[in-house]
Amino acid sequence: MSDLPDLPLSPSDRETYRAVAAGAVPAEGGNVERLVSLGLITPAPDRPGAYIAHDPRAAAQRILEQAQATIARAVDCMAELPVIEGLAPAYDSHRWYSGPGSELLSSRDEMNARIQQALRTASSEMLTAQPGAPVDRDPEVLRDGMERVLDLRRRGVTVRSLYTVAVRDHAATRAHLGAVSEAGAEVATLEESFPRMVVIDRLHLFIDNHVMAGDRDAGWHVTDRASVAWAHSVYQMLWARGVRWDAGEVGAGVLSERQRAILRALAEGEPQQRIGPRLGLGERTITKELAAARAAVGTNTVYQLMAWWGRQQAES
Repeated sequence: MSDLPDLPLSPSDRETYRAVAAGAVPAEGGNVERLVSLGLITPAPDRPGAYIAHDPRAAAQRILEQAQATIARAVDCMAELPVIEGLAPAYDSHRWYSGPGSELLSSRDEMNARIQQALRTASSEMLTAQPGAPVDRDPEVLRDGMERVLDLRRRGVTVRSLYTVAVRDHAATRAHLGAVSEAGAEVATLEESFPRMVVIDRLHLFIDNHVMAGDRDAGWHVTDRASVAWAHSVYQMLWARGVRWDAGEVGAGVLSERQRAILRALAEGEPQQRIGPRLGLGERTITKELAAARAAVGTNTVYQLMAWWGRQQAES
C-alpha cells in the first residue's frame, strides 16, 4: 500500500491550490511539496517561488489508477493466503503442541489417525484409559495394537493401559492383554467408573466429545499445557487405585452384597419395580445400586450386566 499518495488533503493544502490557481504566490507554511507530488501544481520555470496549477481531474484520475493497481495487488496477495496456510502440516507434523489449545476431531478414524501421528514422536510414555465393556475386536486391529506397543517399547516408551474389571472375564481381551504385558506394557483394571483418555508425553490428551452430548464418534485433541498436566495427574490417581489385570480371578466379589442380592432377584425373574419391597430398599436405591454395578464391571445396560452376572454364576 506504500505506492498510494499521501492523502487526504488538509484545509491548508486546498487553500494553497486555490491560491496557485488564482495566480498568487503560495502563503508561507503551505505544503507545496505534497501538491507537487500529487501532480496538482508544478514550479513555474520563469518565476522563482511561483507555481503553475494543473487540472485536478487529471490528478484525480492518476490517483484512481494508482489505487486500483494497489487494490489488484492486494487481492492477488489475499488469493495466495490459502497456499501459504497449506504449508502448515509440514510445520506441525512434529510439533502438535504449537497450535490452539484443543481441536475437535469429528470421527473415530480422525481420532485414531491423530493419535498415531502423535505416537510417531513419542519419547517417554503413553497412558490409556479404556472404560468400555470388552468386545470381540477384529484380529487385524489387535495385531496393529500389538505392533504399536512393541514399537513403543523398543523406543523405551512406557506403556500403561487401564481397563474395567470386565476385561478379565473376556477371553479374547485376556489373550491380547497377556501378549502386550509380555511385550513390556503395564495393564491394570479398576472396579469404579472412569473417563476414556489417552495421554502421550504430557503433551497430547485425547478425550471423548463431552462438549456435544451424544456424539460418541467425535473426540478432542487437547494440547493446552495445563489441561494435559491435569489429565495426567487424574490418570495417575486412577492408576494407583487399580490392580494388575491378572491379579486373581474376577467374580461376584467386585460387587457389594446388596448389589449381588439385586442381581440374584433379577436373575430369578423378579421385575425391577418389585425388588425394592422384597429387599426392603427404595426404588431410587435399586436404580443407584444397578448403576454402580454397571460401572464396576464396565457395562452400559442392565442387560449387559445380567449377561456378565450369568457368566459369573456359570463359572462358579
